[in-house]
Amino acid sequence: MRLKTTCDNGARRARRAFKAWRDERGAQLAELAIVMPILLVLVGATAEFGRFFHTYTTLLKGTRAAARYLVSQPPGAGTAAAKNLVVYGNTAGAGTPIAGGLTTANIKITPSANGSGVPQTQTVEIQNFIYVPIFDLGKLTKSSTLSLSVNVGAKSTMRQLVQ
Repeated sequence: MRLKTTCDNGARRARRAFKAWRDERGAQLAELAIVMPILLVLVGATAEFGRFFHTYTTLLKGTRAAARYLVSQPPGAGTAAAKNLVVYGNTAGAGTPIAGGLTTANIKITPSANGSGVPQTQTVEIQNFIYVPIFDLGKLTKSSTLSLSVNVGAKSTMRQLVQ
């Protein structure tokens, strides 16, 4: 009888060990710990790309509006108003800039003339505008080589209407 009890104890131990090995309690937490950082990086990257694309299209719309304004003015007139139109969204230059850090110094207006000196096109370009992301790896790690800041340039050219 004693031998049988020992065998039963050994079988019980084996069953208990097998159950513990197959026990899946806490597996979800381990999986979450592996997957969550990857998901957070993907969500952050998607948000940052959307923000960058929004900034770029806003700058492009500003240059397009300024070029459209310039071609409807007599040649050489309205340069300051066109720069204000790009930066502030109005010709008066009132309000806040359409993109943080954008100034009239970033705007370059280039009229293209034909052989007789009459402007044929007006080009409005944004130069040296630095896009600074929210999730900047350079700032987070205090390393300038990992910075995600990019130089964003937008350019629009239109044919001169008023001669």
